[in-house]
Amino acid sequence: MSGDARTALLAGLIDHAPTFPPASLAPDAALTEDRRARESAERALLARLVWPASRLGELGDEKRELSLVLDDGPVSDPRVAAVELRRPQSLDGIAGPTTEVYVELPLDGRLADELEALAARGLRAKVRCGGAAVPSVDELAKFLRACRERRLPFKATAGLHHAVRTEREHGFLNLLAAVVFGDEQAALAEQDPGAFALTTEAFAWRDRRAGPDELARARRERLRAIGSCSFFEPVEELRALGMLPA
Repeated sequence: MSGDARTALLAGLIDHAPTFPPASLAPDAALTEDRRARESAERALLARLVWPASRLGELGDEKRELSLVLDDGPVSDPRVAAVELRRPQSLDGIAGPTTEVYVELPLDGRLADELEALAARGLRAKVRCGGAAVPSVDELAKFLRACRERRLPFKATAGLHHAVRTEREHGFLNLLAAVVFGDEQAALAEQDPGAFALTTEAFAWRDRRAGPDELARARRERLRAIGSCSFFEPVEELRALGMLPA
């Protein structure tokens, strides 16, 4: 991919989380799979390696930018570019001056206040789109609108292996369309793969189109990445839709 709409929309989209469910690979196998992703033709889509803090010692001297899931307290490591945690974990003492902090919030009645608090502290949000509980279209749309209104960057994780929404799972193209075009409810509910198109010139959802500059801004200011235990499943979905170079 070169400097086009595909690059603007997809570059660094996938935070690779191979040790997490459902893949749940052992560290050696996870690193092997991550190296395979780094060596693939689609490596431009790859962002950080998501790794649990409690297993940092098993990473060895792997030279990889990390997004560290804090399951065992704060950790200092020069490879850590981002940390991820859930409320009600403490937010104190976890961020260096250049570390991104993503806080996973429950999609409940406290969401607006919690997002306000994150925005006030310069932190970022994280939303879980699948796994043990799958949020409804309405719940996820409310989260996206609330982040948009507060200009709050976020990442999404869990259950985003499919490009387009199915009956039971959200699609990452739906998420991207909701972020780029607004109309979050309709974009997240879309189930027709033919409603989406991506070329070198633009990303399109039905009658709406956005070019490289608008797409780059949406990725920079809003959706920073999606976490996925598989790198190749989302890539193959994009390839099947003809959205990656042959």
